[in-house]
Amino acid sequence: MRTSLTVPEETLAEFDRTWQAEGLDSRSRALREAIQEYVESHHDLERADGPVAAAIVFDYEHDDVLEELHDLQHEFQAAIDTTSHVHHGEWCLETVFCHGPASRVRELVYRLKDFDAVRRVSVTLLQAEH
Repeated sequence: MRTSLTVPEETLAEFDRTWQAEGLDSRSRALREAIQEYVESHHDLERADGPVAAAIVFDYEHDDVLEELHDLQHEFQAAIDTTSHVHHGEWCLETVFCHGPASRVRELVYRLKDFDAVRRVSVTLLQAEH
């Protein structure tokens, strides 16, 4: 299937350098692999059930979303154990360590992904022992 998408030039240039450095045959191959990794990550999060522990890492533009992120963290305070936060110019990098029902952690991840000023959200999920 053919498709098209809009990608900032700098991002596409970096993507091309990356797949070429890995020795892949084509941009199409690299995109297929990237899409598959995204799908697998989503399925892992969706299949989680019961109690889980997670580290959620995300970056965001500080001034554009800070108040809303604080409100979200207060809403999920029963699941959030601790956070770690660093500034890099206008951008911030934050790690949220949390535990609780998989459905609640999943909701937190999806809410973070819904912010326009949040660029990336990455999740490491561990199934907690019963």
